[in-house]
Amino acid sequence: MDENRTQVVKEFVLAGFSHTASIEAGLFVVFLFFYVSTWVGNVLIMGTVASDRNLNSSPMYFLLGNLSFLDLCYSSVTTPKLLVDFLHKEKLIPYNQCIVQLFFLHFVGAAEMFLLTVMAYDRYVAICRPLYYTTIMSRGLCSVLVAASWMGGFVHSIVQTILTVNLPFCGPNQVDNFFCDVPPVIKLACADTFVIELLMVSNSGLISTSCFVVLISSYTAILVKIRSKEGRRKALSTCASHLMVVTLFFGPCIFIYARPFCTFSVDKVVSVLYNIITPMLNPLIYTLRNKEVKSAMRKLWDRSGLGAKAGANSQGSL
Repeated sequence: MDENRTQVVKEFVLAGFSHTASIEAGLFVVFLFFYVSTWVGNVLIMGTVASDRNLNSSPMYFLLGNLSFLDLCYSSVTTPKLLVDFLHKEKLIPYNQCIVQLFFLHFVGAAEMFLLTVMAYDRYVAICRPLYYTTIMSRGLCSVLVAASWMGGFVHSIVQTILTVNLPFCGPNQVDNFFCDVPPVIKLACADTFVIELLMVSNSGLISTSCFVVLISSYTAILVKIRSKEGRRKALSTCASHLMVVTLFFGPCIFIYARPFCTFSVDKVVSVLYNIITPMLNPLIYTLRNKEVKSAMRKLWDRSGLGAKAGANSQGSL
């Protein structure tokens, strides 16, 4: 018994989604499409914002470009490993790589939570104090807020990682998910983790819930501030895309992290929502409802010469 408890786990086995080759081949195609779409959409937004002077000088789109970069980083923490595992029967991850994945998952994830909160404040100032918007949301302040979001994510992740690496792991070593995250990993520790779980829930759960409450409060304040029906309609139209992002991202995060670390069968599906689906949908949500971004994308397309070539080819075929 003592000998087993001193044994050190050198690698973990990820449970994944299925052990049937045909199902995993289908899932590989689906998730590869999600990942490629995430890269195409977010790189397109980043390139559009960087190339358009009007968008680049706007605080809203400066923050949107940073959100796209975070989405790329966030999806790349787990999805490449998931795609590789679909092609292998045994889904192994060394202990050190598991901890690194856990660290960057919470680092980038928390930074995105803070940035979404900053974006909600940006919308509040733009709608409720439009005359002072450019003065309040200066480029300097936006840069500081983005840096603070990254720093907040780093501090949060360091706490989570230190609490995890100080736990002993002597077996079993199967992580009940498709990536390394705090809840399923610390359940494998050969120690009483009750206090650690409370600390981690207080950390992750408090951050996700607090940011969500602040976001909803900011939108409520916007609607209360605006008296006219037409003004409220425009405000809802402006903030609708942001609300969709908030719901898709924070809802699953609160479900996973704001409760004691018990496992539900639906956890893997919920994890897919905030790890893979949300980073893919963000570009669609922001571009389909935003005339300025779509106009800037058309200009970028025309400047690239691809639009002219497509038009010439179309006329030639006629």
